[in-house]
Amino acid sequence: MRRGTGLSSVMNPGLVWALMMAVFMSGDLEILFNQFKYFFNLYFLLLACSQFVPEMRLGPLYTFWVPLGFVLAVTIIREAVEEIRCFMRDKEVNSQIYSKLTNRGTVKVRSSSIQVGDLVIVEKNQRIPADMIFLRTSEKNGSCFLRTDQLDGETDWKLRLPVSCTQRLPTAAEDSDPPINESLSIENTLWASTIGLFDLEVNCLTKILFSALVVVSLVMVTLQHFAGRWYLQILRFLLLFSNIIPISLRVNLDMGKIVYSWMIRRDPKIPGTVVRSSTIPEQLGRISYLLTDKTGTLTQNEMVFKRLHLGTVAYGMDSMDEVQSHIFSIYTQPPQDPPAQKGTTTKVRKTMSSRVYEAVKGIALCHNVTPSYESNGVTDQAEAERQFEDSCRVYQASSPDEVALVQWTESVGLTLVGRDQSSMQLRTPGGQIMNFTILQIFPFTYESKRMGVIVREDSTGEITFYMKGADVVMAGIVQYNDWLEEECGNMAREGLRVLVVAKKSLTEEQYQDFEARYVQAKLSVHDRSLKVATVIESLEMEMELLCLTGVEDQLQVDVRPTLETLRNAGMKVWMLTGDKLETATCTAKNAHLVTRNQDIHIFRPVTNRGEAHLELNAFRRKHDCALVISGDSLEVCLKYYEYEFMELACQCPAVVCCRCAPTQKAQIVRLLQERTGKLTCAVVTVALVSLQAVFSSVFYFASVPLYQGFLIIGYSTIYTMFPVFSLVLDKDVKSEVAMLYPELYKDLLKGRPLSYKTFLIWVLISIYQGRSEVLFYWLNCKLKR
Repeated sequence: MRRGTGLSSVMNPGLVWALMMAVFMSGDLEILFNQFKYFFNLYFLLLACSQFVPEMRLGPLYTFWVPLGFVLAVTIIREAVEEIRCFMRDKEVNSQIYSKLTNRGTVKVRSSSIQVGDLVIVEKNQRIPADMIFLRTSEKNGSCFLRTDQLDGETDWKLRLPVSCTQRLPTAAEDSDPPINESLSIENTLWASTIGLFDLEVNCLTKILFSALVVVSLVMVTLQHFAGRWYLQILRFLLLFSNIIPISLRVNLDMGKIVYSWMIRRDPKIPGTVVRSSTIPEQLGRISYLLTDKTGTLTQNEMVFKRLHLGTVAYGMDSMDEVQSHIFSIYTQPPQDPPAQKGTTTKVRKTMSSRVYEAVKGIALCHNVTPSYESNGVTDQAEAERQFEDSCRVYQASSPDEVALVQWTESVGLTLVGRDQSSMQLRTPGGQIMNFTILQIFPFTYESKRMGVIVREDSTGEITFYMKGADVVMAGIVQYNDWLEEECGNMAREGLRVLVVAKKSLTEEQYQDFEARYVQAKLSVHDRSLKVATVIESLEMEMELLCLTGVEDQLQVDVRPTLETLRNAGMKVWMLTGDKLETATCTAKNAHLVTRNQDIHIFRPVTNRGEAHLELNAFRRKHDCALVISGDSLEVCLKYYEYEFMELACQCPAVVCCRCAPTQKAQIVRLLQERTGKLTCAVVTVALVSLQAVFSSVFYFASVPLYQGFLIIGYSTIYTMFPVFSLVLDKDVKSEVAMLYPELYKDLLKGRPLSYKTFLIWVLISIYQGRSEVLFYWLNCKLKR
């Protein structure tokens, strides 16, 4: 890549403009197609086109074309307003100012002007404007943390390292894909359209009314004994009776959606709400299944250290001062008894202080946390970093669990004060700095469910391999013990997230042998990942179990009354989480996802078809109980008994899926929609850095003087809007009453206000009213005679 190689040398700007115009024109055609794919609009289009035939003309052409054009214009304007909002959001993002490095120095450019080959300086807390290669950072440790919440919704900080050979960039320019300025979502799709639930129902009711029109027209022609050109008479009767299907219905529906979306955006009880589309607000009243994650949704994703377990003794929040005293006692011992002793035999029983120290030391070293220092107004950043100022230090990590663990080690006396790619520094209670060299680090992955680090203490030369991870994988790695599984279960039942910490001392020869095999595996061309994992697993044997840590993820504010309200409203809430079974069950109880007096059926682990069949039969005999199932058992059930499992699960008042992979969560959402046909709402953790500006439009009609023909053009379009607006703005139940009695929501789930029965009743009422008016008119005329 050559610095300054712009987009003009890679892609012709004229070609880009031509492509944009082509997409815009295709968007216009797609809008018209989306409008006329509804039978409702297609019906009135055919009526308007029939007026070009002289034998079928009932009056001036504008009496049919003007109302149709108005109806389409309202719908298109509504969609255009949403696209304009999207355009304004994109424009706001593309107008952000960045610093670009050129041969003449640093210049300010808009993000929309950044081209392929530009060297861009991204400041702290600034959005990354495009697909970019991380070349250099101002941080001394050569690392950077970023969030990808705009792409995948994950709000955790992710560690990124710069290119090691940045100073020797190649000079050859290479073709590159165009930069992506935003996440690939529906908002970046030109003229994206969504079909609402009411749109489908109105479309079906329109077909029913049209069938009724055909029947009535046939009856009228039959009464005339099919005289003359009876087929033209049928078409003329269809035209005469066309007002039975109100052309203003779509306009009223669109207006109602706009008003509802505006009211949602302006609701003072939910400030900051952004309505991305006004097409489907009515579907919020038809939700039957609510699927939610645990971390960050039901909980705050703010971790607090709660428990340290050493096997024979456990320390809770009320006994952390004892842990602190053990750490202090280690560093107040005589010099001949250092904190970590090399060569002590395993027959000598460790003192409690040394056991606590080894556990805290392992927690303080086995992580991916990086301390950074910021100016606090009194001490500048450089001075704070030099002096390891506590008030200026901020911990950054990809997981809040690790931050909570490191903050806890700081509270008991062992503080992480510095870290870069190759070293770590810990500060003891006495103020001494312990330096460690990072030899290898094995990051956490969802497949491995553990992470490890190999460090060398500079003062003693000891090499230690620390590892922490989930109990399901660590149980086969650590040395045999009789308390790990039981205590993990006990802590998980308290709602704590449990991690197992272990260590293994290595000699210099052992490490050199491992490093040679590890480097050779990483240089392999074929099956590199498998070979690297095999080498690491050779080191993960007979490790010494240090401790168990319990971290609590605090519940969201008012999550309990919220879930109770949703349950009383008739919604079934499913929790899909990656935590272990005991933790997920405890969280479900604490959050009142499962009521206190409700039975819980824990689906036994199954591995084959026969076991799944027996367990499903056992579950079938239970009634009105919540279901708790693990991801492995869920995979087996969906593989062999997909229909049977979904049928039983949908009958449960609540379902908890633990150890659930992201792909399984997506599969459950899809199956619920396909099997039940009911509306499903999935809630995930997406925290935007800053809310985009929201622009709203209100359509209204000013009073205009009447003129000849106004009733013909505007009666079925304008006058019938006012009853609908009164219906939209009218509330049969106050908001306070609706929140107090959530059972009222169950009536909406049944769809009674727009069911076929309700539709038939209103048709019969209209027929009765029409006959009454005709009878009244006939009697009035007869009396006048």
